[in-house]
Amino acid sequence: MKTSLHSLLDRADGLLQRLEAFLPPARRDIAWDAAAFRWLGTGAGLVPISRPRALELADIQCLDRQKAALSANTRQLIQKLPANNALLWGSRGTGKSSLVKALLTEYGGAGLRLIEVDRTSLAELPALLELIEDRPERFILYCDDLSFEAGEGSYKPLKATLEGSLAGLPDNVLIYATSNRRHLLPEYHRENLEVRHDPGENLEGEIHHGDSVEEKISLSERFGLWLSFHPFSQDQYLHIVRHWLGRFGDQPNDWEAVREAALRFALERGSRSGRVAAQFARAWYGSGRLERMAADTSGEP
Repeated sequence: MKTSLHSLLDRADGLLQRLEAFLPPARRDIAWDAAAFRWLGTGAGLVPISRPRALELADIQCLDRQKAALSANTRQLIQKLPANNALLWGSRGTGKSSLVKALLTEYGGAGLRLIEVDRTSLAELPALLELIEDRPERFILYCDDLSFEAGEGSYKPLKATLEGSLAGLPDNVLIYATSNRRHLLPEYHRENLEVRHDPGENLEGEIHHGDSVEEKISLSERFGLWLSFHPFSQDQYLHIVRHWLGRFGDQPNDWEAVREAALRFALERGSRSGRVAAQFARAWYGSGRLERMAADTSGEP
């Protein structure tokens, strides 16, 4: 009898352990003093990021308009004022993600927290919102490089969370998304062509053609703040190179040599983005320092 009871209890314990993997993590188990988190869904829960990338707003160069708008919107959130969800869209490497990360450095001390949400976890946004809705901190749910393919329906939970759901977002939460696509969904030239009815054709298209276009636009329109990011000019690219070299403590005497090397670096990568400028600055400064260290060790002048 005792053996049978112990066996039953062991089986019940094993079942409970398996069920725990599908339940939201308890609030007491979350390290709320962390500045940044990653949402991995209800299975793994809200995981602190021990070393979030340290960027300052001063590091975001040549984007004064975008920086001012997003900073003001974020301060509204922190001050418990109405604020908008934000969509940062445009060319790759132009500072969209860096700007969002720099907000954490600027306003983390005022209670701002950043939660990175992967596209695959969007369906579980309601569980995340339930975890944080009563917290005193102010949260930005950060969806990086967000886009959806034609026929994909995984954007619908995000669309509902933004404004479509009856529950709505808690007052302490905003969603900031970055994307290379203005409307997050693919758009085609043929969608702008006039729809014609030809009795001789096999008509298989949508009857109300405009509805499919409206569906694509309706997702991006639920973001109240749109910020566009465009490719940098050559002068802007070189300005960002100078900034990062200065941040590393390098003030080159021969700027013309740096300029030529920076432009060649950008040409090889096919981009004059801010990301490429920072990459060049790291390579230039690091290799230069390495050469000087080798020279000091060898005793060469």
